[in-house]
Amino acid sequence: MDKKVTKIGVLTSGGDAPGMNAAVRAVVRTGIYYGMEVFGIMRGYSGMIENDIVPMHSRSVANIIQRGGTILKTARCKEFFGYEGRKKAHANLKKLGINGLVIVGGDGSFRGAHQFSEEFDIPCIGLPGTIDKDISGTDFTIGFDTAVNTAVEAIDKIRDTADAHDRLFIIEVMGRDAGYIALHSGIATGAEHILIPERKTDIEELIDSLTEKEKRKKLVNMVVVAEGDNFGGADEVAKVVKQRLPNVDTRVCVLGHIQRGGAPSCLDRVIASRMGYSAVECLLEGRYDVMVGILNNKMHFTPLEKAVKAKQKISDEWMKIVKILAS
Repeated sequence: MDKKVTKIGVLTSGGDAPGMNAAVRAVVRTGIYYGMEVFGIMRGYSGMIENDIVPMHSRSVANIIQRGGTILKTARCKEFFGYEGRKKAHANLKKLGINGLVIVGGDGSFRGAHQFSEEFDIPCIGLPGTIDKDISGTDFTIGFDTAVNTAVEAIDKIRDTADAHDRLFIIEVMGRDAGYIALHSGIATGAEHILIPERKTDIEELIDSLTEKEKRKKLVNMVVVAEGDNFGGADEVAKVVKQRLPNVDTRVCVLGHIQRGGAPSCLDRVIASRMGYSAVECLLEGRYDVMVGILNNKMHFTPLEKAVKAKQKISDEWMKIVKILAS
């Protein structure tokens, strides 16, 4: 991979995340600034296989930094998992002379990029675009800050209703494999309990705690549950609570895809812009097959292979904070 990168493709893959547009904008404008040709690949790896690739210009990314979603669309592509699919994708890139890629997505997207890079000698740079914040090598992922603030705003509103009616609300937030949205939004809203995939849910402990709170007339309680909680999510937790504590007025609220949408926060716009700029710099400098992250407010580069294997870990201290502050 010692050839000079002159034409780059940028794509967004996997689940959408607020701030992806800011990252695309940064890649396109930085590439153009350095005299490169930049192409937008539509619908992730699907667009690469189907040759749905369009030239991008400075005006192509005007007025998008404040928009949620992604103008390039996104998709999960099973065909790209197979060698024949990747071979077809490479042939389409070759026809256009594209000799460098920037992929905005999560660990599944990076896994595909790493394999593609190894097989076809195409330099690939990954940008962590996922609301779950479940990738190591960066303090924040593009979209997490917006998603968690959306959850906080919703939970604050639910607490008003809980307080008015003396209710227990069990609120489910996104996070199939990671509990960061639940953890951050739960602490920020004063939740009494937070249930996450990284910790086995002790339903007896939860029932005992709610029983104790009921005895001392603490009737307004919020339980924030990540969708990937091992007990089965908010609905399953609520079933047990209603059976064991029939006198507690219990409601379930699933926030769902509201957390994915909306205008990205200032933080997401800024980190996406910094990461997009650095991705192009990496290609120019010959730093390939890495994920661009930000650690301690400095750019940090993690090999793609390592980024998909190592996960962020939630320390015991976080859970101790939750327990003490919710008492």
